[in-house]
Amino acid sequence: MVKLSLVLLLLSVQWSWALEDPLLPFSEHLDPEHKVQLKWGFDEIKGTILFELTVSTSGWVGFGFSPKGGMTGADIVIGGVGPKGSYFTDRHAVGFSIPLVDKQQNYKLLSLTESDGKTVMKFQRSISSCDENDLPITDLPMKLIYAYGQTDEIKYHSNRRGTKELNLLKYMPRVNPPNSKYFDVTMINLKLPAKQTYYHCKTLKAPTFDRKQHIYRIEPLITNIDVVHHLVLYRCPPSVTKPFEAECYVGVDAKCIEAVAVWGIGGGAFEFPEVAGLPIGGKVDDFFYKLEVHYNNPQKTAGRVDNSGLRFYYTSELRQHDAGILITGLAVIPGYAIPPKAKSFLTYGMCDTAYIPKVLKTPHDLQVFSVMLHTHLAGRKLRVGHFRGGKQIDLLAVDENYDFEYQQATNLGKTKTVKLGDKLLVECTYNTENRNKLTWGGFSVTDEMCLAFLVYYPAMNLSVCASLPNPATLMSKMGAKDTATWLNMMSKKTWNDRSINQYQKTLKRIDQLVMVMDSDNNISNNTGLIPDLKVIPSAPCVNGRATRSLASPSEP
Repeated sequence: MVKLSLVLLLLSVQWSWALEDPLLPFSEHLDPEHKVQLKWGFDEIKGTILFELTVSTSGWVGFGFSPKGGMTGADIVIGGVGPKGSYFTDRHAVGFSIPLVDKQQNYKLLSLTESDGKTVMKFQRSISSCDENDLPITDLPMKLIYAYGQTDEIKYHSNRRGTKELNLLKYMPRVNPPNSKYFDVTMINLKLPAKQTYYHCKTLKAPTFDRKQHIYRIEPLITNIDVVHHLVLYRCPPSVTKPFEAECYVGVDAKCIEAVAVWGIGGGAFEFPEVAGLPIGGKVDDFFYKLEVHYNNPQKTAGRVDNSGLRFYYTSELRQHDAGILITGLAVIPGYAIPPKAKSFLTYGMCDTAYIPKVLKTPHDLQVFSVMLHTHLAGRKLRVGHFRGGKQIDLLAVDENYDFEYQQATNLGKTKTVKLGDKLLVECTYNTENRNKLTWGGFSVTDEMCLAFLVYYPAMNLSVCASLPNPATLMSKMGAKDTATWLNMMSKKTWNDRSINQYQKTLKRIDQLVMVMDSDNNISNNTGLIPDLKVIPSAPCVNGRATRSLASPSEP
């Protein structure tokens, strides 16, 4: 009997996991009694947002957006399942009366069901407003309103209504699982040198746990917000067995390169979705970790003491998947340069997942749910193109107005599948009009990077998938016989619109060195070519049609 109960429990857990919808990754109860649940997901590239509203009623249900939290001026949908079928209408409210049906129906009903005393309404709309009665969905907190009836006669809802403020496009969940605890990984009284750019690394052992735990939330602990630029926590390979602390990138700490947590200036806390958590303890208990803090001290102030780092909230209640971070983009080495006087210069870094099996025995697809895009001061735009079978199928992530002072890991509007064999292309746009010298790839804020940190599940023992233009081919195409000749040529070159454009085209056309690295620093070096990246146009306004039921005589 005990065995049967355990089997039933495991089956129920597996069934609940199977019900997770990658298109609806976010969920909130809109009321204190948990009778009204909203799930949603969105595609900012295509400009659409998907909702699923579940209400504990067999009557009509309403949901909408309100300027001030009340009825007046609200953009509303009302639907339900009556005796003669379903009804669904896009409406607007002009006061404390039944909302009026919009002349233009801009919500599209996908499904509407009623069973066991619950009504489930799934529908889609455009993120932008499509007529004067629609409210645009912005990346600021919005007031969501709901109401429902006990029958299908649309009339006054009495106390069956409410308001909740949520940021739908910049949503970050906050859960409090049982047995929740936390630990901190920080610098301790680190005295900063009088340098404009300084990277400090601290290698330490993870806290010890009897069994595996899942980290579900990461918060930054910043003591000098004016000089701390970003933090990265790396997991070290088994060959690292002792704690160590020193300046980064001087040859002694290069082994730890599997990123497990990242924070950038202007960012806040990060919480994992309910299906995934960052593993710690158990089999990963013996690993060392490296905390890297990038300090940007333009005034070169001496004597500053820093205790910045990260706080990790964890629980013994394991989630379905282990999460991981994959670094993609342009390899951070001084093998490429951005010309001065460039209004809009493009660089590319490619991850070809077809090469992952060369370093992993049991690779699998990636379910990407969050991305952090990263350049330095010259960066203006970033795009991550997604290619399959030689064709672009999506833009995984886009930031058309990149701000160096605000770098945040943002949740994608839906979980996106990257299949083995797909290619990811990170495109960065730079502006160097105010610079007179070459800008090299490197770690200083006056150098440049072009990276996308992909947060995904299930985790693999994978750290980097990146590329760079083949230096030998580049020198040959530019007529240089060796590195010294090429460096001299680059520094003395007259950079104007024509020469900049020619150099940019050369970088893109030549073969690329594509590298994949696992958690133990095993590298597979390959070659590839940069595909053409296209901007995907936003979808036109969603067009639906009002469906009415004869069971709703009070409907205007």
